[in-house]
Amino acid sequence: MNILAQTQQTLDKELDEMNALIRRYLHTSNPMMNEVVAHYLQTKGKQIRPLLVLLSARMFGGVTEHTIHAAAALEMLHNASLIHDDIVDETKLRRGMATLNAIWGNHVAVLVGDFFVSNALAAGIATGNIQIIRALSDLGTELSLGEIDQISNARDHRFEEKAYLGMINRKTASLFMNCVRIGAQTAGASDEELKGMDRYAELLGLCFQIKDDIFDYFPDSRIGKPTGNDLREDKVTLPLIYALHNAPSPDAATALELLKRGNLSEEEIQELLLFARENGGIDYAFARMRQMQDEADAIILTYPESEWRERFRSLFDFIISRDR
Repeated sequence: MNILAQTQQTLDKELDEMNALIRRYLHTSNPMMNEVVAHYLQTKGKQIRPLLVLLSARMFGGVTEHTIHAAAALEMLHNASLIHDDIVDETKLRRGMATLNAIWGNHVAVLVGDFFVSNALAAGIATGNIQIIRALSDLGTELSLGEIDQISNARDHRFEEKAYLGMINRKTASLFMNCVRIGAQTAGASDEELKGMDRYAELLGLCFQIKDDIFDYFPDSRIGKPTGNDLREDKVTLPLIYALHNAPSPDAATALELLKRGNLSEEEIQELLLFARENGGIDYAFARMRQMQDEADAIILTYPESEWRERFRSLFDFIISRDR
């Protein structure tokens, strides 16, 4: 049993409560909506984000009814973003199953994604906590801007680490930060107590996205997206960015020219993936994640020793070492 499974097992009761709550929120009198939602909920994914909510609440006092509602709200908001991403990227498979847009078309998928957003807000309102409601609203903004940043970086040919990290901060880390913050708030943590954990969660989220991006450089049938898919969608990630700035000049110039030209062929995509691998891009990405983990570890060790603090540390290890 891996680290994630162990942590999930420890919080199994709370996760079951949250998933039951999500099903209740998403149940309607419309048979078609119920069919679409039931299909989507067949596979829950890793549920790392609600797990962070629950872990944080445990670390700062305990899980309450409001914690469960907050976890459900954040999970529904996250899933809404995945549904909309699948439409934009024309993704046909997620978690080994056909996407909503592949089965029912974009029109239905957009409406279902919006339905998830509405119910995320409803779950947030049920807490009666204006901080949680505001966080959900702000998250919608950050997730949208993260996607726009990604498009802008590609169009403006901003192949720089700083721009990449800023984009994934909004696109991924912002959600991790809010999960940890909201979980702690439902347990009564103060803003002073949360200062360090905000940065910890940010580093965790950055590493999660960097590792997710690394998968795209290697063939593996277990991964939900095909190798090179990021480049097909004009997304240039950290391993390739590093290689562009550190490979021998002629090779780097050729790669940069291909990226600026766009409309890459399958052969050119594979050439760029190989270019990144052969010029230290993957090693650099892992080194950056380990640097971030060291910074995060120094932060969390300032908090009192507890089972939940150690589970946070173990989760960081899992995120960097996971194979899918």
